[in-house]
Amino acid sequence: MGRGKVELKRIENKINRQVTFSKRRNGLLKKAYELSVLCDAEVALIIFSSRGKLYEFGSAGITKTLERYQRCCYTPQDNSIEHQTQSWYQEVTKLKAKYESLQRTQRHLLGEDLGPLNVKELQNLEKQLEGALTLARQRKTQIMLEQMEDLRKKERHLGDLNKHLKNKLEAEGQSLAVQGLWSSAVADENGNFHMHPSHTNPLDCDPGPVLQIGYHQFVAGEGSSVQKSLTMETNFIQGWVL
Repeated sequence: MGRGKVELKRIENKINRQVTFSKRRNGLLKKAYELSVLCDAEVALIIFSSRGKLYEFGSAGITKTLERYQRCCYTPQDNSIEHQTQSWYQEVTKLKAKYESLQRTQRHLLGEDLGPLNVKELQNLEKQLEGALTLARQRKTQIMLEQMEDLRKKERHLGDLNKHLKNKLEAEGQSLAVQGLWSSAVADENGNFHMHPSHTNPLDCDPGPVLQIGYHQFVAGEGSSVQKSLTMETNFIQGWVL
């Protein structure tokens, strides 16, 4: 009876999986040993179990075989990778030199490490500092002018607001004064207005001598009987004779 074909898939049963691993591992190590002896081949075998346990075999030593493998990996076909690595190394070297140059320039601008500089380099540094100082002053002046303009706008706005409030206050004061004058006159039940106590007797003063025009009351003397009878007989009103 022939042996059935084993389907290549993960064995779900943990015990069966462990037994199969042990058997096939031993068989693989045996085949590697036989291949190295029968064919005079340099064989290296490394196995890690599911639990992380290491099993290895090296006919000439695992380390020696791995070093040989690394040397053989850099074939002429991989020259592009090596060239790219060298290009990256050169780029890193350039960036490092540029970074050091920028740091040195920064120290010079701060007035540090000026000993190695000659006269020409110091003059160039002085020009750079003067130019930077001029630009800084121009920017500062521009910012100050912008702030002053903002303050003027705020001042004009506050002045207009103050003027508006002042006019409003004056209008309210005039309205209150008119209301006070009207409230000083109170109408009585017959529709007559009583003026404010301060205006009750506007003509209350000493009249002085009174001038009467066109009428004079006739006063007869004690002994004038003729005039008295004449008045009674003629019924003439004395004092209206022109």
